[in-house]
Amino acid sequence: MTTDFSQGRISRRIIAQAVPLTLAQLVQLLYNIVDRIYIGHMPGAGSAALTGIGLTFPVVTLIAAFTALFSTGGTPLFSISRGAGEEEKARRIMGNVFSLLALTSFALMFLCYAFRRPIMFLFGASESSYIYADAYLKVYLLGTPFAMLATGMNGFVSAQGFPRIGMLTTVIGAALNLVLDPLFIFVFDMGVSGAALATIISQGVSCFWVLRFLTGTRVLLRLERRYMPLRSAIVKRIATLGTSGFIMQGTNCLVQVVCNSTLQGFGGDLYVGIMTVLGSVRSVLELPLSGLISGAQPVMGFNYGAKKYDRVRQAIRFTALCGIAYNLAAWMLVLAFPVFLMRIFSSDPQLIAAGPQALHVYFFGFFFMSFQFAGQMVFQSLGFARQAVFFSLLRKAIIVVPLTLLLPRMGFGVMGVFLAEPISNLIGGLSCFTTMYFTVYKKLGKAQPSEV
Repeated sequence: MTTDFSQGRISRRIIAQAVPLTLAQLVQLLYNIVDRIYIGHMPGAGSAALTGIGLTFPVVTLIAAFTALFSTGGTPLFSISRGAGEEEKARRIMGNVFSLLALTSFALMFLCYAFRRPIMFLFGASESSYIYADAYLKVYLLGTPFAMLATGMNGFVSAQGFPRIGMLTTVIGAALNLVLDPLFIFVFDMGVSGAALATIISQGVSCFWVLRFLTGTRVLLRLERRYMPLRSAIVKRIATLGTSGFIMQGTNCLVQVVCNSTLQGFGGDLYVGIMTVLGSVRSVLELPLSGLISGAQPVMGFNYGAKKYDRVRQAIRFTALCGIAYNLAAWMLVLAFPVFLMRIFSSDPQLIAAGPQALHVYFFGFFFMSFQFAGQMVFQSLGFARQAVFFSLLRKAIIVVPLTLLLPRMGFGVMGVFLAEPISNLIGGLSCFTTMYFTVYKKLGKAQPSEV
């Protein structure tokens, strides 16, 4: 049975989950990446439009953080309960996640819309870049419920052994986005507002698809109204475990704000635009590893719930080794083709001239990110909430943010902002992986590990 993750070769089970999930995440990424590519090549806009879109990233990331709070908290608990044969509990977890996502999405939509101008200037906007940021954000925010429900609930499709259906959730929406983007931006001459409108229409279609499947007859455990009323004990468990995912995304938001404001002060709109491109390149390069981890998590959680600890160890080894090999290859790609990568996202000569040096610095030692991903994956998949939260905070809030503020003022200038990233990858990644190895991995198969 394809939904029983305790059977079959562990690497094949992970790959079977990971491949469609990676494709799904690739398509999901296209929502924003395609917007940036089209906007970066808008006639007459230069780097100002791309900078404006970059200023909206913290808001988009904040929305993703609340999505992760409930989805990354609920999905592992759902998998563990399903592996333990507790289907009633699994159904209630899924229903509560849906309610939490729905309620939070409307609250975020109204709050961010009402305060978007002060938020954008807090994030490093100038008067010229705010015009583009506001035009995009005031449309994009209207699709917040679609974005949160589509992304947050899709994990429950894959966790039940339907990764291809999960892939289609995003493929359908992104294919529509690819068609609508040039139509709205160029044909209807809507500019950045057209890019945002194309995105929320596409997210709405994705949302409809995933909810229709979860309430249909093919799924193993259906999303039903009777399981949606919130229960404090379940909400607490979801939020506790999901805090790691929230902090990972939330600290990304914090880092984006600090980076943009610091770059605005030391380099102006040009370097905020360069950081927008670097973030886009990074999102693309991280995709295969993120898909691998997404495929491994339900397999690990299921086997952990079924007390098949040897299979959990196998999954950790396989995922970690694949991650290191891939990130080494990705680093070599960045070193070899920096100008090409910059040209994908912009035709601004100044940005293309200044970007390669920043790209090389930012991605130096990129393979150390593999250790952070592997450690966080294990803590998140097996329910080790405290460790997951701590290492989420360590790399971003404790290392990156202070370095981003200090290094430019210590003589490194704008390059100090980009240098903070590789330093955090080295220190944070090795710390996370080493702790996971000694506190979890070595104990599996000998004695059930517990939080320290």
